[in-house]
Amino acid sequence: MALTHRSPNFLKPLSAAALSLAQPLRRPFSSSSDTATLTVETSVPFTGHRCDPPSRAVETTPRELMAFFRAMATMRRMEIAADSLYKAKLIRGFCHLYDGQEAVAVGMEAAITKKDCIITAYRDHCLFLGRGGTLVEAFSELMGRQAGCSKGKGGSMHFYKKDSGFYGGHGIVGAQVPLGCGLAFAQKYSKEEHVTFALYGDGAANQGQLFEALNMAALWDLPAILVCENNHYGMGTAEWRAAKSPAYYKRGDYVPGLKVDGMDAVAVKQACKFAKEHALKNGPIILEMDTYRYHGHSMSDPGSTYRTRDEITGVRQERDPIERIRKLVLSHELATEKELKDIEKEIRKEVDEAIAKAKESPMPDPSELFTNVYVKGYGVEAFGADRKEVRAVLP
Repeated sequence: MALTHRSPNFLKPLSAAALSLAQPLRRPFSSSSDTATLTVETSVPFTGHRCDPPSRAVETTPRELMAFFRAMATMRRMEIAADSLYKAKLIRGFCHLYDGQEAVAVGMEAAITKKDCIITAYRDHCLFLGRGGTLVEAFSELMGRQAGCSKGKGGSMHFYKKDSGFYGGHGIVGAQVPLGCGLAFAQKYSKEEHVTFALYGDGAANQGQLFEALNMAALWDLPAILVCENNHYGMGTAEWRAAKSPAYYKRGDYVPGLKVDGMDAVAVKQACKFAKEHALKNGPIILEMDTYRYHGHSMSDPGSTYRTRDEITGVRQERDPIERIRKLVLSHELATEKELKDIEKEIRKEVDEAIAKAKESPMPDPSELFTNVYVKGYGVEAFGADRKEVRAVLP
């Protein structure tokens, strides 16, 4: 069903950003000029609930903007390739793509360290990549191969990288939020100066467990940051049809919140930096990332029955996160159009090579069915129907 009588905010074009250089730059960069400070204004103002929003003026560098472009272009290409692999039946089961939402993953990563934790729902491929995962690990996991980040046993919804503070994608709607608050509890208990970002979608924002976990986080002043990635449709229902109060940044009531343009990587970086400082001093805060997914909810959803193709095209033209960074790079003469296209060609080659390498990885050995299930030494015996023949002993 297409929206008719309400005009969703995500269709409104971004206002022209007022951009200013702290000092003039000329290519090619010297070692000092690529780290020179640029001051960029966010696309739209932040909107705060029970807090004063941060400044729209964000400090960045040429190196960071180029890194944003490369990272988001890589994520976009990875997801487009995953679409093709799924249609070729090389990826089976569920597969939820992130293209359109890349600015959230990239901007958040720019504001934090690997000591800070991230836990999310099932749209997790790009967050894994942002945490330092490789394309080979990602494609191997998607195709159920041994070289995958979860040894081919998790698939699309269960990427994981504990050594970089990424505690995985989760298939149960909203279930990752209490787990994220548990991670924040551990950080506070251990007297660490780190925070946990627990991501969920607008479809999960009405889950009771979310409010229960938030209540405990607020009572104990935990360094938890709840991030609602609001792509406006949940599985396929417009937010205004699913939520009486779609202002998700206010949903914490007694907990401060901030609404952020989730299609602007620079704004996401500023918001996450602000949220981390707040959480370490005052406890939990909610960030609502106003974003949009280009694909359907999952690969089984064409994504065009509850929204129009014109709407999707309009968001791509007006708010695409990669194009915004491209315009910043070009306007400040940090690279030419040809140089950016060359980067994209290079990324396409890297993705193709990663897919080829992932295909070479073998499927998990059948014995892997019995690993990581029980603590070693506490296995159980499986008998036949007559209970006389022992069929297997789990390790």
